[in-house]
Amino acid sequence: MGDADVFSAGVSHVSGSDARIGRLVARHGRIGFRPPGRPFAALVESILSQQLNGVAADKIIGRVSLLFKPGRISPEGLAAVSERELRAAGVSPQKVSYLKDIASRVVDGRLELRNLANRSDEEIVEMMDGVRGVGRWTAQMVLIFALGRPDVLPVDDFGIRKAVKRVYGLRDLPKPVKIEEIAGPWHPYSTVACLYLWKDKDTA
Repeated sequence: MGDADVFSAGVSHVSGSDARIGRLVARHGRIGFRPPGRPFAALVESILSQQLNGVAADKIIGRVSLLFKPGRISPEGLAAVSERELRAAGVSPQKVSYLKDIASRVVDGRLELRNLANRSDEEIVEMMDGVRGVGRWTAQMVLIFALGRPDVLPVDDFGIRKAVKRVYGLRDLPKPVKIEEIAGPWHPYSTVACLYLWKDKDTA
């Protein structure tokens, strides 16, 4: 989805297929979205973001990034950083163990993050789902924010649930099955609709 034409096609599709998403597009205009293609960094940032609000997560991600030169998180660099330094940056002991495990898996080849472009979304989710601290949601964040996959629907994401509740006038936070029902018209560009839902939630 880093391709401007693909993103534009997605915006047109979700706007035309769902009037509520169309209103979000009209309200916010064109969203700037250019996934950097760095799956390891996205994986680390997703783990750091687990169970935190956006502001708190961004602060910790910023502090952790400062531990690396020139600010880019790498498997080798993360393996070399001490647990004490990660804790001082605000990372919980549990997440420190997750990060250390992931770094070691990538360094020794047990987790292969190269050539992900040749794998399907579900193959990537299944590959990552067996790693400590990495569930379906975390893998989906990598699919969206590193790889720019166009049809990812993170039904367990709290921000998406909150946004769907408000935008669609629901009484309660929707369960995954309800989000899947609402998202039917979004395919094959669910990611685009989710980006607008996140955007609207953050600016509401």
